Amino acid sequence: MERVILQRKSIYTGSLILVNRTYSFAGEDAEDLEPVKSGTSDIFMWHRAAILLSRLMGKINGWQKIIPVSGWRSLKEQQKIWEDSLAESGREFTEKYVACPGHSEHQTGLAIDLGLKQENIDFICPDFPYKGICQTFRQKAMEYGFIERYPSGKEKITGIGHEPWHFRYVGVPHAMIMAQESLTLEEYISFIKDFPYGRRTYAFNQNGVRAFISYLKAGEEKTTVLEVDSRFPYMISGNNVDGFILTQYGISKND
Repeated sequence: MERVILQRKSIYTGSLILVNRTYSFAGEDAEDLEPVKSGTSDIFMWHRAAILLSRLMGKINGWQKIIPVSGWRSLKEQQKIWEDSLAESGREFTEKYVACPGHSEHQTGLAIDLGLKQENIDFICPDFPYKGICQTFRQKAMEYGFIERYPSGKEKITGIGHEPWHFRYVGVPHAMIMAQESLTLEEYISFIKDFPYGRRTYAFNQNGVRAFISYLKAGEEKTTVLEVDSRFPYMISGNNVDGFILTQYGISKND
């Protein structure tokens, strides 16, 4: 077994952090960013998310008909988008489709807005229909760690209107579990707390991916200690709320 010491500030980092109207992005500015598309220098994501997005697009030949619209944003850029939207479209529209500054997933580097390639593309609400290549992307996304972050019917939970164009990287197998169980990230963060570290694990074994997931609440001290089986790869992410999610992998195809 390997002993792992986690700093309390690590709650705010990782691919499973929850950023919404309640929980602001408390981590440091995104690092390890890279372009999401070769030849596109102004739209970035966290490097691992960009790599998986590229693999997915390559699999479906998606870049021929799909264009990246918005990736990582600084707090300053989000502030400007918020203010511009208020001025141009009003508060009701802005609060429905634009996260307020400091509470945007785009600041994490884990989110991407995609649009169907066409002459006119709406920056705030790009067209990404449930058919054709866009639907093919949507159906394959979970295999590469992406979820449709703001689905229809979940607006009261996410606090954001239905956004079929907005995808969030959470990694495998988490995206697969969320898609299969129809869970938003908010719901998944609560769901996984039913599997406390050292007592119970969520076992996932599907499509060549084998993993065991558990939740560890952060202690009151500056550090939290846990042990993992060093024979297998693992990933630990903060949830940006109150603790950590441990994913111990067996056989993994994409993550």
